Amino acid sequence: MKTNYDLIIIGAGPAGIAAALSASRSGIDTLIVERYGCVGGGMTSMYIRPFLGSVTNNNIGREIEQSVNSYCNRMSHIEAAKYALTKLLHDSNVNVLLQSSLASVKVENKRIRTIEVTTQSGNIELTAKQFIDASGDGALAAMAGCEIKVGRLSDGLMQPTSIMFTIEGIEPWQQLTCQHEEHYQDLGDGREYLDLCHKACASGELPSTINIVRLYNTGHTGERMVNATQLNKVNPLDPQNLFESEYILREQIHAVVNFLKNNIPGMANIRVNGSSTTLGIRESRRVMGDYVLTEDDLIAGRKFDDAIVHDACFSIDIHNPAGPGQSVDEERCPKVAQPYDIPYRCLTPIGFDNLLVAGRCISGTHEAHSSYRVMRICMAMGDAAGHAAALAVKSSNNTRDIDIKELQKLINIGNNN
Repeated sequence: MKTNYDLIIIGAGPAGIAAALSASRSGIDTLIVERYGCVGGGMTSMYIRPFLGSVTNNNIGREIEQSVNSYCNRMSHIEAAKYALTKLLHDSNVNVLLQSSLASVKVENKRIRTIEVTTQSGNIELTAKQFIDASGDGALAAMAGCEIKVGRLSDGLMQPTSIMFTIEGIEPWQQLTCQHEEHYQDLGDGREYLDLCHKACASGELPSTINIVRLYNTGHTGERMVNATQLNKVNPLDPQNLFESEYILREQIHAVVNFLKNNIPGMANIRVNGSSTTLGIRESRRVMGDYVLTEDDLIAGRKFDDAIVHDACFSIDIHNPAGPGQSVDEERCPKVAQPYDIPYRCLTPIGFDNLLVAGRCISGTHEAHSSYRVMRICMAMGDAAGHAAALAVKSSNNTRDIDIKELQKLINIGNNN
């Protein structure tokens, strides 16, 4: 099999797919290494339906989103994503290794030289001119020896782990949805939905970490996507944590379903019809780069001359690492960030010349990470990283020596940002 490429990307989630499409369409030989059996990451394996966040420069992201949505009239959103993303990669001539995990990395003189990947046929060694870590967990960067930060500054705790799932069997007349901590809903019988959730958490009817059961429309009558399960103080980088976490969270699904069955009119006959195939990890490693994005940058809506994501917008959404709800006020919506830029320097790990990061593992603080970790923003980062890697390959330059203005033109960021 082929073992040498212009660019190797670790991770076929939203950021990795966007990076691969941009890079391959730019004319460089691109490979994605993906540990699961399908591409998509959060969109598929983690069962996340909403495309959250917004940016002004997100051409690849819009294409991905439109492609997924175009198949939703004939299959569920998750199944549509599996097909649409596979087709996009196939039609763009991206090489993909599925069920293949990064095993080791060799570094010489500030450059990654080779990686070793575990496959169904054994371990193989791969080489490339450029690398992108879009693994979410910063796996490539960590193995290469990059500077890593984990969790919040005070105690190292990370945002909680969850399992998303969908329910069916809701009576068609019951239109209840709940999207956030202040989405108050009158149930029509003198009760308010969020108040009911809070009381169930306090009484033990719901687990102590669940004080809100978020319900999202899926576009199918009688069905909702549920974002509720929550397990605190999990280290997703510790393999011994993962099975116990899986068990506890799947136990929580039963508690949530029983709560809805017993309390919500029109939901007495609901059942689970699907769930994620892996834990939903909100936070793990952050790879320190030449700039560290902060909460102050987000609140100020800071702009940068080397912006590669322009006017990113999403709340500072820190799910409580030690309890239910939000970390600042568990029964209130999170703080709102002003539209902010992400500079290219957040994608360039300190001390490396042919490695970029994209997605939730870029260089930022625990607080800033909670905003840029969502799919539309991650896809914009991936788009930029793919173009940047292509520029570096074509010019034989280091990643931090590329022409930023040329990159910004490719990703539709003007000079007046």
